[in-house]
Amino acid sequence: MNPYIINKFSRQSFGTIIVEVTADPLFSPSTPLEDVKITISSITTDGEKVIVGEFNTNEVGQTPIITLECPAKEFTQHPNVANRPYSVYQVEAYAPNYIPVIVEGVQIFADTQSIQPITLVPMAISRFSVPKLHHETVDISIGPAKLYGNYPPKIPESEIKDTASSGFIVLDKVVVPEFVIVHEGSPNNNDAPNYTVQFKDYIKNVASSEIYPTWPTETIKANVIAIVSFTLNRVYTEWYRNQGKNFTITNSTAYDHAFFYGRDIFNSVSQVVDEVFNIYVKRPGVKQPLLTQYCDGVKVSCPNWMTQWGSQKLGKDGLSAEEILKYFYGYDIQLIESPEVQGIPESFSGSMLKLGSSGPAVRTIQEQLNRISRNYPLIPKVPSDGVFGEKTVEAVKVFQEVFHLTPDGKIGKATWYKISNIYVAVTKIGALL
Repeated sequence: MNPYIINKFSRQSFGTIIVEVTADPLFSPSTPLEDVKITISSITTDGEKVIVGEFNTNEVGQTPIITLECPAKEFTQHPNVANRPYSVYQVEAYAPNYIPVIVEGVQIFADTQSIQPITLVPMAISRFSVPKLHHETVDISIGPAKLYGNYPPKIPESEIKDTASSGFIVLDKVVVPEFVIVHEGSPNNNDAPNYTVQFKDYIKNVASSEIYPTWPTETIKANVIAIVSFTLNRVYTEWYRNQGKNFTITNSTAYDHAFFYGRDIFNSVSQVVDEVFNIYVKRPGVKQPLLTQYCDGVKVSCPNWMTQWGSQKLGKDGLSAEEILKYFYGYDIQLIESPEVQGIPESFSGSMLKLGSSGPAVRTIQEQLNRISRNYPLIPKVPSDGVFGEKTVEAVKVFQEVFHLTPDGKIGKATWYKISNIYVAVTKIGALL
């Protein structure tokens, strides 16, 4: 019997989770933490906590792959809110000299890998510097999935903002920012906290909250691009800053998207985001990204917007992400790839790097991998000679395995930007760029 399979339900459906723990990058360069005690528990209907497994993180700060029982995948294929289509667990992280973290509501879906990131703050840091800190622990609560829970529907807005009005300031071009600042709650709730989140991590969080990870890949891709486009419209128009606010976007579904600080991310969603995080929707002759609003299409109807359950059906019917988006937003829309991504040393050239490649781009990747390996020693060091040889292939494969990418030893867009992001995190150079 697999020692990491933990039974909780009578049905034999399973999902998996990896918990990965790093030192909080707000206070130091990102570093994986080894030998952190991870406790996974279920909560009974009476509110009693039942420990179902204890693990320790390895040298790259990760637990083994843990298999947990959950409802059948079929529950996620139809809009039936009477049955919760996933299971929830509590994850606790304890390490000497760090403030403990407790995450409640971690979601496990059938045939899906969840990745639960946890950042630990040294106890020496002031408790007033740490959000969600209560009674000497960091308490994180993940709310119900948007399609299952009871959330207010989106208040309709113009899909293209009138930026010619007096006093309206916009960016001079569409760029993917390094960070977004997320306001927890209504835009007018001045007492709610703000969270500074890396752009890709924000998109992964929202997509993991808004749709089900068991849906077709092209459906996930269509929804991710819609979330990216909506978010880049908020960034480009500086929508909330033009209203005197100090944030980019909110987690109120009446205004923006569902977002839960510290939630688990689904690998099927994460891999799509890594590929399309800088692709957005626009209309011909209009510079700004389209404010791609949507609704679930079952509890709420929204003519001329994408519906999430409608996109799921079209994906099952074999339509591509572009075809799904055009079906809902019109056949005149264009999918544009932003050439500028802030906060990284160098943008992806568009050319795949693989065995036999050579040149400055290969040397850049080799140098970044070597620096990353100081924090993640499983990744072997390679000669920085600008030649993509067998040693570089192996180092890339290990990197991809550690960071949940397809381990093919090639460097396309997703791997390039992931290497760049981790390099920035471990060297803490983002503030200097």
